[in-house]
Amino acid sequence: MLQVLVLLLPLGILAGLLSGLLGIGGGLVFSPLLLLLGLSPHQALATSTLAIVPTTAGGSWEHLRNGRLPWRSALAIGTGALLFGLLFGHLGSLLTGWQLLGLQAGMYGLLSLTISPRGQQQDLPIAQLPQPLLGLLAVGAVAGLAGGMLGVGGGLVMVPLLVSLLRLPIHHAIRLSTFAVCCASSGAGLLFLHSGRGQLLTALVLGLTAAVAARWSASRLQGVAPQRLAWMLRLLTILLALDSGRRALMLLFQAGGTG
Repeated sequence: MLQVLVLLLPLGILAGLLSGLLGIGGGLVFSPLLLLLGLSPHQALATSTLAIVPTTAGGSWEHLRNGRLPWRSALAIGTGALLFGLLFGHLGSLLTGWQLLGLQAGMYGLLSLTISPRGQQQDLPIAQLPQPLLGLLAVGAVAGLAGGMLGVGGGLVMVPLLVSLLRLPIHHAIRLSTFAVCCASSGAGLLFLHSGRGQLLTALVLGLTAAVAARWSASRLQGVAPQRLAWMLRLLTILLALDSGRRALMLLFQAGGTG
């Protein structure tokens, strides 16, 4: 158990730093780690989702405390994420392990093409930020679907959509994404707890450790250049597409060998 904790704590910190800085849930770190520890893709999905809740709650609290998260926008995107997280939290169980990872790889690959480092807007004062509530509700729904089915929280889906489709500054998109991922993972996490899926103790160790790091990095988000944030998001999606694709192919070949 001690060896597992030694591995969980530093990676929880890494996930929290990325969550607070990029508006993601931390599942991109949690899921590969949990698979490495021997969990099945479905167990890893559920445990990752549970760990994302405290992680993103830490970053969201920091943004709210600093007065940089408009309540109307946050409620719109959070409502869509929560409702669709509850509605589609069971979909992942309908897929085989290689299908789950294959869909993740395809989603990450597509997103890597939509994140452009060019033309990123500087952040605006909160009173001047647009609040396209219907668009935010729809983006939140996409996050809930992604989180419920793929266990990735939806942050890497939302930030490109908020920037490219709704034309929001990337700093603002990251803050909204952090809050919406918290809502989406809360909805899906309730379903996983009810069905007995996931390892709660592991999720709490990862999530609470990550929450501390997420608050720290969220407080420093404003000082990072928009183009740098966009490059970081693009690099992450490319790496995750390659990793998920590799794992999906391994599982597919194993299934073919035992079939």
